Amino acid sequence: MSSGRLGKADLAANTDTDLYTVPAGTVATANVSFCNRTNAAIRVRLAVRAGALTNADYLEFDAEVPANGVLERTAIACEAGEIITVRAAAVGVSAVARGWEEVA
Repeated sequence: MSSGRLGKADLAANTDTDLYTVPAGTVATANVSFCNRTNAAIRVRLAVRAGALTNADYLEFDAEVPANGVLERTAIACEAGEIITVRAAAVGVSAVARGWEEVA
């Protein structure tokens, strides 16, 4: 069983970024944090998907992270092959997934 940081990214503007993919034969529980490093609010998106990204995959859609603030989503249960995908409307946002993996 692994635990700790599962993925991290300095997000580009308006670009979907795959933050973490659950390995085969594994399940994972993740906490995802968005850190806005700027002096202006920025909208972010968070999805968990198994294939192509669809509207049904979003856990957060254009949620606003305040200036110099944090948005965190916790206890995201994922199956093998699922992908945590994140996006920010502007530069200056870091995304980090922390959690643990277990054999399925």
